[in-house]
Amino acid sequence: MEHIIEGIINGILQTTLLEWIAVATGLTSVWFSMKENIWVYPTGIVSVLIYVYLAFEYKLYADMGVNFYYFVMSVYGWYYWIHPKDKSQAQVPVTVNSRNENFFTIGLMLVSFGILYFGLSNFTDSDVAFWDATTTSFAIAGMYLMARKKLENWIAWIITDLISIPLYFYKGLVLTSFQFLIFTILAFAGYIAWRNSLKEREEAEENWAVVG
Repeated sequence: MEHIIEGIINGILQTTLLEWIAVATGLTSVWFSMKENIWVYPTGIVSVLIYVYLAFEYKLYADMGVNFYYFVMSVYGWYYWIHPKDKSQAQVPVTVNSRNENFFTIGLMLVSFGILYFGLSNFTDSDVAFWDATTTSFAIAGMYLMARKKLENWIAWIITDLISIPLYFYKGLVLTSFQFLIFTILAFAGYIAWRNSLKEREEAEENWAVVG
């Protein structure tokens, strides 16, 4: 325990300003996401661009690639959220995956994992190829689902965050490891908040149907 505490303290002391900014904007982005606030995207974009650089520096190549993917999906999600089909709504509402969407999401994860693990194992000097590919494949699915404002995105993020905590600690990014611990807590809170939002909308639609 003393070794872990000492490692955390030393890691925080060695944390660069750039990583502090990435952590702060990343946490802010998750908070906005939990609140269904569109500022999730501009704050998130700042964080992911910094992590593209940091992941490259620490040889987390799959993570570097996924952060660039985050950037692309953030731009897409930003547009998608504020362009609902129902023009009376300010944003796209929270929904759940259909059966076909679940199949697509699982397929996206499996294909992503296979490609990433093969590439990391054979063409890079990564010493955490399996875990890097695992967290990345779940994160790819999570970011896609978040951009589509699907409740299931939080499940993917919870799994991603739980694996990322020891992975980043092992790599010496202690503050980022601690960030993923906070992300895990926020992801659970986000799932509850979005589930409640979904239930409230469904109940309102049912009441409207009865009145109508």
